[in-house]
Amino acid sequence: MPRGIKKEHLPSKDCARCGKPFAWRKKWARDWDEVKFCSERCKREKGSEKLSQISK
Repeated sequence: MPRGIKKEHLPSKDCARCGKPFAWRKKWARDWDEVKFCSERCKREKGSEKLSQISK
């Protein structure tokens, strides 16, 4: 990405676990298509929330 891009113009996705939107980061530049989670915490807990909703 070129320098000087404002945050509102960066690509974004919704987290696969929590559903919150998150924006592109430089460290994800090479594998942006494979990024699914907004944080390491969501990545670690990827199945726990969905399982608890099903059992209710």
